[in-house]
Amino acid sequence: MATTETWRSRSRIVLAVFYAAAGILHIALPTPFLSITPAWVPDAPNVILLTGVCEIAGAIGLLVPAVRRCAGIMLALYAICVFPANIKHALDDLGGMVVSTWQWLYHVPRLALQPFIVWLVLFAGGLLSWPFRRSDPEP
Repeated sequence: MATTETWRSRSRIVLAVFYAAAGILHIALPTPFLSITPAWVPDAPNVILLTGVCEIAGAIGLLVPAVRRCAGIMLALYAICVFPANIKHALDDLGGMVVSTWQWLYHVPRLALQPFIVWLVLFAGGLLSWPFRRSDPEP
């Protein structure tokens, strides 16, 4: 059976790949992200660029022990801050006259899993162990 630290390590790798890919997409293909950015966000193109840089930095940070905890905190805050864009994206798609099953299958789990993503980056960053047994803090 895998230990808490094994799960933490696996989570770091998966999250690093996910956030690095997302960051690259934000920088290379900003148009889809601009379309879901709420109107109240100032200077949306530069915000999208900055979010891509932050995702890449967070991905790298999760893999560097000296900054792992900070990366976990920053990625958790990031996941909270982008939640309005996720909600807007869902409302834009689901607010249409015809809503496909695929749209529901994408947006509902995505929104419901946002708290899990916040927990997962905190877990991967070594900031919490719940619901697992408390393990020794990382160096």
